[in-house]
Amino acid sequence: MQATKFKTIAQYHAMFPKNVQTILNTLHNTIKQAAPKADEVISYNMPAFKQNKVLVYYAAHTAHIGFYPTAKPMVVFKDELTKYKTSKGAIQFPLDKKLPLALIKKIVKFRLADVKSKTPSKKPLLKN
Repeated sequence: MQATKFKTIAQYHAMFPKNVQTILNTLHNTIKQAAPKADEVISYNMPAFKQNKVLVYYAAHTAHIGFYPTAKPMVVFKDELTKYKTSKGAIQFPLDKKLPLALIKKIVKFRLADVKSKTPSKKPLLKN
């Protein structure tokens, strides 16, 4: 059996039961509020938000939503993440608990600022 290759975030969400779709939609809308100019893409066959580079990914699993904000936010927000299972670049939000929407927004905004600080500005070169 071949795995589905998703083309859109809506297609990805539609693959899950209604209760999981509701959680995914809430997460999606929360990320969109924090990064309104970010492009919605499928990357590594997961929903992702990209602005110059990918800010965050997420994916539904059997008992949790995986939220992948890269490694740096894991260090910056470690005190706020103590109640979640985490790894170097991932946070697991259990399906049977409310999403920490304020924390998710803070992480996404942190990623936006971090990516912006590393993106060279496209100012014209000064001529001598």
